[in-house]
Amino acid sequence: MIRHCVFLRLSASADTDALAEVMQGLEDLVADLPGCNDFIAGPNRDFENKSPDHSYGFTLDAVDAQALADYAADPRHKDLGGRLVDMCEGGERGILVYDIEG
Repeated sequence: MIRHCVFLRLSASADTDALAEVMQGLEDLVADLPGCNDFIAGPNRDFENKSPDHSYGFTLDAVDAQALADYAADPRHKDLGGRLVDMCEGGERGILVYDIEG
């Protein structure tokens, strides 16, 4: 299993309705793809005050590297990801991705 974790440094001008639309699109995509599940998204609560720059994030689980590759290659992911890039400070540099295999 691979847990795909994405942390966003949203720009001050990021539209919350547009962000909600992208998150819904990603949730729908994950539900459609074999081998992907457990999408969760939300604001960073940062209870330990260690990641204040990344105000929002999401995770999903993929059964293996191929399922994660299929998610990444899907045209819907590319479209939604492009929209996220536009919402983040520094574009792509405002997105931090961790893939944890367990």
